[in-house]
Amino acid sequence: MRISALGLDVGKKRIGVAGCDGTGLIAFGLTTIAHKSLKGTLAQLQHIVEERHVQLLIVGLPYSMDGTLGFQARQVQKFAETAAAALNLPLEYVDERLTSFQAEQLLQAEGISPSRHKGLIDQKAASIILQQWLDEQRAQKTQSSEHDRNLEFT
Repeated sequence: MRISALGLDVGKKRIGVAGCDGTGLIAFGLTTIAHKSLKGTLAQLQHIVEERHVQLLIVGLPYSMDGTLGFQARQVQKFAETAAAALNLPLEYVDERLTSFQAEQLLQAEGISPSRHKGLIDQKAASIILQQWLDEQRAQKTQSSEHDRNLEFT
């Protein structure tokens, strides 16, 4: 069974939102929400959750380069926990270090100026976050299947 997940790149001003295809293989940017009020942001997320039949929130957690959780990471956790409770969805985190940088690099490779398309960077970062999670789930499933096969032959 496939799960419909929503990836979020949470920033102070904007939230990049990504979804995945029906197979759970490919993540892609959906939209960028201008974060003006908690109530307005949650209403927009609720609309997306209902429209896409979302079952799980995947949120990028901005660890410091040394692996610790700083002020921004704690702010993201606070928002993510509030959103998950309001949307009645389970929540998982993904280490999002360097995803915005990766998103900028991808835009530059496409000939798009990152400085003029901040919202697009947030969407791409959200899709990178969600893709990481999807890849991890697939790898765990493959590893588990191989382990089960090995047990059959012992």
